[in-house]
Amino acid sequence: MKLNGKTVIVTGAANGIGKGLATRFAHEGATVVCADIDTDAVRSVAKEIGGHAVPCDVSDEDSIKALIECVEDEIGPIDLFCANAGILTLGGLDVPDEDWDRIWKINVMSHVWTARHLVQRMIARGGGYIMTTASAAGLLNQPGAAPYGVSKHAAVGFAEWLSLTYGHKGLRVSILCPQAVRSEMTRGFEDSVASIDGMLEPEDVAQACVEAIEAEQFLVLPHPQVLDYMRHKAGDYDRWLGGMRKLNQQFVEGD
Repeated sequence: MKLNGKTVIVTGAANGIGKGLATRFAHEGATVVCADIDTDAVRSVAKEIGGHAVPCDVSDEDSIKALIECVEDEIGPIDLFCANAGILTLGGLDVPDEDWDRIWKINVMSHVWTARHLVQRMIARGGGYIMTTASAAGLLNQPGAAPYGVSKHAAVGFAEWLSLTYGHKGLRVSILCPQAVRSEMTRGFEDSVASIDGMLEPEDVAQACVEAIEAEQFLVLPHPQVLDYMRHKAGDYDRWLGGMRKLNQQFVEGD
């Protein structure tokens, strides 16, 4: 898909990856709708790039439905929906249920709700595109952050399901799986395990996304090392787990 002339929604567009995507898509000639729970910040981004701002709380299905209906009714048919909004929750067995519920709604159910209210619209007009921001954690897991690793695995699985179920009907799906990217989420975690291969700027991630969307490529890996780690995982699961235990001891336990 070429972005010029397309109508694009980016959730979590107030900063970080989302702002980088919105800015780059606008540069490519797309009509960009910036959606975020931070109303003031997202309006500022939209003004900066010549786009539109629509407040949206992705932890609420009605808010996502209203976003889709607003754009389709007032701006135009949605060609590309970038489901980028997400949160990081650290911890393991100690994480309370309410924190698991919150991250599950934002990192997983928001994608389900988006598809529920958008996929049939796209298919009825011949197709469309959904790109989900997951994480390398969705492919490899995340030491020290069980809710994050588990929810991002689920996001990857749902994107796969969308592609295998609706791909023959014209729906295109991409899954963005970077390691560390400079954003509010990673502020203070510059030396975390996710930064082991370096921290990218949002602009670098946006470039990788544009290339993947134009090629209609499912897996988007701004850190190419992730593909090698995936091959190691598939090739020898037990050995890979041993390596991940060492990373956990180094970065989480401090041994």
